[in-house]
Amino acid sequence: MPVPTALTPRSLAKFRQFELIAHSVVEGFLTGQHKSPYKGFAIEFAEHRQYSPGDDPKHLDWKLLGKLDRLYIRQYEEDTSLKAYLLLDCSGSMAYRSARFSKLDLGRFICGVISYILLAQRDSVGMVPFDNHIRQYLPPRTTRQHLKRVLDLLAASEPGEDTRLGEVMHAVASRLKRRGFVVIVSDLFDEAPTIIRALNHFAHRKHEVVVFQTLDRREVDFPFTEQTRFESLEGKEFILTDPIRIRREYRRQFEHHQTAIRKACHQLRIDFNQMFTDDPFERTMAKYLAGRLKR
Repeated sequence: MPVPTALTPRSLAKFRQFELIAHSVVEGFLTGQHKSPYKGFAIEFAEHRQYSPGDDPKHLDWKLLGKLDRLYIRQYEEDTSLKAYLLLDCSGSMAYRSARFSKLDLGRFICGVISYILLAQRDSVGMVPFDNHIRQYLPPRTTRQHLKRVLDLLAASEPGEDTRLGEVMHAVASRLKRRGFVVIVSDLFDEAPTIIRALNHFAHRKHEVVVFQTLDRREVDFPFTEQTRFESLEGKEFILTDPIRIRREYRRQFEHHQTAIRKACHQLRIDFNQMFTDDPFERTMAKYLAGRLKR
Protein backbone atom coordinates (compact mmCIF):
# COMPACT_ATOMS: atom_id res chain seq x y z
CA MET A 1 0.00 0.00 0.00
CA PRO A 2 1.68 3.27 -1.12
CA VAL A 3 0.19 5.53 1.59
CA PRO A 4 -1.67 4.90 4.85
CA THR A 5 -5.44 4.68 4.53
CA ALA A 6 -6.18 7.32 7.18
CA LEU A 7 -4.49 10.30 8.75
CA THR A 8 -4.53 9.61 12.47
CA PRO A 9 -1.95 10.01 15.24
CA ARG A 10 -1.80 6.21 15.39
CA SER A 11 -1.01 5.82 11.70
CA LEU A 12 1.65 8.53 11.99
CA ALA A 13 3.23 7.18 15.19
CA LYS A 14 5.61 4.93 13.23
CA PHE A 15 7.53 8.09 12.34
CA ARG A 16 8.08 9.10 15.95
CA GLN A 17 11.73 8.00 15.92
CA PHE A 18 12.56 10.70 13.35
CA GLU A 19 13.52 14.32 13.91
CA LEU A 20 13.23 17.24 11.53
CA ILE A 21 15.88 19.84 12.35
CA ALA A 22 16.21 23.14 10.54
CA HIS A 23 19.58 23.41 8.81
CA SER A 24 19.66 27.19 8.72
CA VAL A 25 19.06 29.81 11.37
CA VAL A 26 15.40 30.15 12.37
CA GLU A 27 13.50 32.42 14.72
CA GLY A 28 11.38 30.95 17.47
CA PHE A 29 10.24 31.41 21.01
CA LEU A 30 10.77 28.15 22.90
CA THR A 31 14.04 26.57 23.95
CA GLY A 32 14.55 23.66 21.58
CA GLN A 33 17.00 22.23 19.10
CA HIS A 34 17.17 24.83 16.33
CA LYS A 35 19.70 27.64 16.16
CA SER A 36 18.28 31.11 16.79
CA PRO A 37 19.64 34.46 15.56
CA TYR A 38 18.93 35.96 18.98
CA LYS A 39 21.81 36.22 21.42
CA GLY A 40 21.20 34.86 24.89
CA PHE A 41 22.93 32.73 27.49
CA ALA A 42 22.33 29.24 26.21
CA ILE A 43 24.62 26.59 24.81
CA GLU A 44 26.91 27.62 21.94
CA PHE A 45 29.32 30.57 22.24
CA ALA A 46 28.64 33.40 19.77
CA GLU A 47 30.66 36.52 20.63
CA HIS A 48 31.82 38.96 23.29
CA ARG A 49 30.34 42.33 24.14
CA GLN A 50 31.55 44.95 26.59
CA TYR A 51 30.18 44.71 30.12
CA SER A 52 27.38 47.11 31.07
CA PRO A 53 26.19 47.86 34.63
CA GLY A 54 23.44 45.40 35.52
CA ASP A 55 24.86 42.46 33.52
CA ASP A 56 25.12 39.21 35.44
CA PRO A 57 28.77 38.86 36.63
CA LYS A 58 28.66 35.08 36.15
CA HIS A 59 28.88 35.64 32.37
CA LEU A 60 32.06 37.70 32.61
CA ASP A 61 35.03 36.33 30.68
CA TRP A 62 37.75 36.42 33.34
CA LYS A 63 40.47 35.21 30.96
CA LEU A 64 39.80 38.15 28.65
CA LEU A 65 39.86 40.48 31.66
CA GLY A 66 43.35 39.24 32.49
CA LYS A 67 44.57 39.85 28.93
CA LEU A 68 42.90 43.16 28.13
CA ASP A 69 42.15 44.55 31.60
CA ARG A 70 38.56 45.20 30.45
CA LEU A 71 35.24 43.57 31.34
CA TYR A 72 33.52 41.57 28.60
CA ILE A 73 30.41 39.38 28.64
CA ARG A 74 30.35 36.05 26.87
CA GLN A 75 27.25 35.76 24.63
CA TYR A 76 25.83 32.51 23.30
CA GLU A 77 23.48 31.45 20.54
CA GLU A 78 20.18 30.19 21.82
CA ASP A 79 18.63 26.97 20.63
CA THR A 80 15.01 27.54 19.86
CA SER A 81 11.89 25.97 18.43
CA LEU A 82 10.95 26.90 14.91
CA LYS A 83 7.74 28.00 13.27
CA ALA A 84 6.88 25.77 10.33
CA TYR A 85 4.41 26.66 7.60
CA LEU A 86 3.04 23.86 5.42
CA LEU A 87 1.65 24.96 2.05
CA LEU A 88 -0.56 22.28 0.46
CA ASP A 89 -1.63 22.63 -3.17
CA CYS A 90 -5.33 21.70 -3.43
CA SER A 91 -5.83 22.80 -7.05
CA GLY A 92 -7.70 20.66 -9.55
CA SER A 93 -4.60 19.04 -11.04
CA MET A 94 -3.78 17.48 -7.65
CA ALA A 95 -6.88 15.29 -8.05
CA TYR A 96 -5.27 13.26 -10.83
CA ARG A 97 -4.82 9.57 -10.12
CA SER A 98 -4.03 6.58 -12.29
CA ALA A 99 -4.40 4.12 -9.42
CA ARG A 100 -5.81 4.19 -5.89
CA PHE A 101 -4.29 7.41 -4.58
CA SER A 102 -4.22 10.90 -6.02
CA LYS A 103 -1.45 13.46 -5.78
CA LEU A 104 -3.52 15.29 -3.17
CA ASP A 105 -3.75 12.09 -1.10
CA LEU A 106 0.04 11.90 -1.16
CA GLY A 107 0.32 15.58 -0.29
CA ARG A 108 -1.98 15.15 2.73
CA PHE A 109 0.20 12.37 4.12
CA ILE A 110 3.44 14.29 3.59
CA CYS A 111 1.97 17.21 5.54
CA GLY A 112 0.59 14.85 8.18
CA VAL A 113 3.95 13.19 8.83
CA ILE A 114 5.87 16.46 8.97
CA SER A 115 3.26 17.99 11.31
CA TYR A 116 3.40 14.96 13.60
CA ILE A 117 7.20 15.04 13.85
CA LEU A 118 7.48 18.79 14.40
CA LEU A 119 4.75 18.91 17.04
CA ALA A 120 6.28 15.90 18.81
CA GLN A 121 9.52 17.86 19.20
CA ARG A 122 7.58 20.93 20.44
CA ASP A 123 7.95 22.99 17.29
CA SER A 124 4.99 24.99 16.01
CA VAL A 125 3.14 24.10 12.82
CA GLY A 126 0.84 26.18 10.63
CA MET A 127 -1.20 24.98 7.62
CA VAL A 128 -2.04 26.82 4.39
CA PRO A 129 -4.22 24.86 1.92
CA PHE A 130 -4.60 26.73 -1.39
CA ASP A 131 -5.58 26.56 -5.03
CA ASN A 132 -5.75 29.91 -6.87
CA HIS A 133 -5.93 31.65 -3.48
CA ILE A 134 -5.24 30.92 0.17
CA ARG A 135 -8.25 28.89 1.29
CA GLN A 136 -7.46 28.95 4.96
CA TYR A 137 -4.64 30.02 7.24
CA LEU A 138 -4.14 27.91 10.36
CA PRO A 139 -1.59 29.81 12.51
CA PRO A 140 1.38 27.90 13.96
CA ARG A 141 0.78 26.32 17.37
CA THR A 142 2.70 23.82 19.50
CA THR A 143 -0.05 22.15 21.55
CA ARG A 144 -1.03 18.50 21.32
CA GLN A 145 -4.57 19.54 20.39
CA HIS A 146 -3.15 21.36 17.39
CA LEU A 147 -2.26 18.08 15.67
CA LYS A 148 -5.96 17.22 15.51
CA ARG A 149 -6.72 20.62 13.98
CA VAL A 150 -4.05 20.08 11.33
CA LEU A 151 -5.22 16.55 10.51
CA ASP A 152 -8.86 17.66 10.37
CA LEU A 153 -7.93 20.45 7.97
CA LEU A 154 -5.94 18.05 5.79
CA ALA A 155 -8.84 15.58 5.68
CA ALA A 156 -11.23 18.35 4.66
CA SER A 157 -8.97 19.70 1.91
CA GLU A 158 -10.52 18.74 -1.42
CA PRO A 159 -9.27 19.56 -4.95
CA GLY A 160 -10.70 22.82 -6.24
CA GLU A 161 -9.87 25.54 -8.73
CA ASP A 162 -6.99 26.25 -11.08
CA THR A 163 -3.41 26.72 -9.89
CA ARG A 164 -1.85 30.08 -9.09
CA LEU A 165 1.07 28.68 -7.18
CA GLY A 166 3.39 31.61 -7.72
CA GLU A 167 0.86 34.21 -6.55
CA VAL A 168 -0.03 32.22 -3.44
CA MET A 169 3.62 31.69 -2.51
CA HIS A 170 4.28 35.42 -2.83
CA ALA A 171 1.27 36.14 -0.61
CA VAL A 172 2.47 33.71 2.07
CA ALA A 173 6.05 35.00 1.92
CA SER A 174 4.78 38.56 2.45
CA ARG A 175 2.72 37.46 5.45
CA LEU A 176 5.58 35.75 7.31
CA LYS A 177 7.38 38.41 9.32
CA ARG A 178 10.01 36.20 10.94
CA ARG A 179 12.29 33.55 9.52
CA GLY A 180 10.94 30.02 9.64
CA PHE A 181 10.66 26.64 8.00
CA VAL A 182 8.47 26.53 4.88
CA VAL A 183 7.30 23.25 3.33
CA ILE A 184 5.67 23.45 -0.11
CA VAL A 185 3.73 20.38 -1.29
CA SER A 186 2.53 20.66 -4.89
CA ASP A 187 2.75 19.12 -8.34
CA LEU A 188 4.30 22.47 -9.39
CA PHE A 189 2.01 22.71 -12.40
CA ASP A 190 2.47 26.42 -12.99
CA GLU A 191 4.82 28.48 -15.14
CA ALA A 192 8.39 27.79 -14.02
CA PRO A 193 9.50 31.48 -14.00
CA THR A 194 6.54 32.35 -11.76
CA ILE A 195 7.42 29.58 -9.30
CA ILE A 196 11.10 30.52 -9.31
CA ARG A 197 10.36 34.18 -8.54
CA ALA A 198 8.25 33.10 -5.56
CA LEU A 199 10.98 30.76 -4.31
CA ASN A 200 13.38 33.69 -4.54
CA HIS A 201 10.98 35.67 -2.37
CA PHE A 202 11.21 33.03 0.39
CA ALA A 203 14.99 32.82 0.02
CA HIS A 204 15.34 36.62 0.18
CA ARG A 205 13.48 36.58 3.51
CA LYS A 206 15.89 33.87 4.68
CA HIS A 207 13.33 31.13 5.24
CA GLU A 208 14.45 27.53 5.03
CA VAL A 209 12.37 25.95 2.27
CA VAL A 210 11.62 22.32 1.45
CA VAL A 211 9.72 21.45 -1.74
CA PHE A 212 7.90 18.16 -2.21
CA GLN A 213 6.74 17.70 -5.78
CA THR A 214 3.94 15.12 -5.87
CA LEU A 215 3.46 13.38 -9.19
CA ASP A 216 1.65 10.50 -10.81
CA ARG A 217 4.05 8.28 -12.73
CA ARG A 218 2.01 8.66 -15.93
CA GLU A 219 2.58 12.40 -15.92
CA VAL A 220 6.28 11.74 -16.38
CA ASP A 221 6.27 8.65 -18.61
CA PHE A 222 3.21 9.61 -20.70
CA PRO A 223 2.61 5.93 -21.59
CA PHE A 224 -0.67 6.45 -23.47
CA THR A 225 -0.84 4.77 -26.87
CA GLU A 226 -4.43 4.85 -28.14
CA GLN A 227 -6.39 7.91 -29.22
CA THR A 228 -7.28 9.57 -25.94
CA ARG A 229 -9.50 12.37 -24.68
CA PHE A 230 -7.52 14.49 -22.20
CA GLU A 231 -9.71 16.57 -19.91
CA SER A 232 -8.54 19.50 -17.80
CA LEU A 233 -9.03 19.08 -14.05
CA GLU A 234 -8.90 22.85 -13.64
CA GLY A 235 -11.44 23.86 -16.26
CA LYS A 236 -13.82 22.55 -18.93
CA GLU A 237 -11.27 22.23 -21.71
CA PHE A 238 -10.49 18.90 -23.36
CA ILE A 239 -8.51 17.65 -26.32
CA LEU A 240 -8.89 14.46 -28.35
CA THR A 241 -5.54 13.43 -29.80
CA ASP A 242 -3.12 10.66 -30.66
CA PRO A 243 -0.71 10.51 -27.67
CA ILE A 244 2.07 8.95 -29.73
CA ARG A 245 2.23 12.06 -31.93
CA ILE A 246 2.67 14.46 -29.00
CA ARG A 247 4.69 12.28 -26.60
CA ARG A 248 8.12 13.59 -27.60
CA GLU A 249 7.10 17.24 -27.32
CA TYR A 250 5.25 16.62 -24.07
CA ARG A 251 8.29 14.97 -22.52
CA ARG A 252 10.57 17.72 -23.81
CA GLN A 253 8.48 20.48 -22.26
CA PHE A 254 8.00 18.54 -19.01
CA GLU A 255 11.74 17.96 -18.66
CA HIS A 256 12.48 21.61 -19.48
CA HIS A 257 10.11 22.66 -16.68
CA GLN A 258 11.67 20.19 -14.23
CA THR A 259 15.21 21.23 -15.06
CA ALA A 260 14.41 24.90 -14.46
CA ILE A 261 12.82 24.17 -11.07
CA ARG A 262 15.63 21.85 -9.95
CA LYS A 263 18.32 24.34 -11.01
CA ALA A 264 16.62 27.19 -9.13
CA CYS A 265 16.23 25.09 -5.98
CA HIS A 266 19.89 24.11 -6.13
CA GLN A 267 21.01 27.73 -6.53
CA LEU A 268 18.74 28.88 -3.69
CA ARG A 269 19.80 25.95 -1.44
CA ILE A 270 16.22 24.69 -1.33
CA ASP A 271 15.64 21.03 -0.49
CA PHE A 272 13.82 19.64 -3.56
CA ASN A 273 12.16 16.21 -3.43
CA GLN A 274 10.08 14.36 -5.99
CA MET A 275 7.57 11.78 -4.77
CA PHE A 276 5.23 9.53 -6.75
CA THR A 277 1.79 8.23 -5.84
CA ASP A 278 2.78 4.61 -6.59
CA ASP A 279 5.90 4.62 -4.39
CA PRO A 280 5.76 2.82 -1.01
CA PHE A 281 5.08 5.96 0.98
CA GLU A 282 6.34 4.93 4.41
CA ARG A 283 9.65 3.69 3.06
CA THR A 284 10.14 6.72 0.80
CA MET A 285 9.33 9.20 3.56
CA ALA A 286 11.52 7.39 6.10
CA LYS A 287 14.41 7.41 3.61
CA TYR A 288 14.03 11.16 3.11
CA LEU A 289 13.89 11.90 6.85
CA ALA A 290 16.89 9.70 7.60
CA GLY A 291 18.89 11.29 4.78
CA ARG A 292 18.04 14.80 5.92
CA LEU A 293 19.15 14.02 9.45
CA LYS A 294 22.51 12.80 8.14
CA ARG A 295 22.96 16.01 6.15
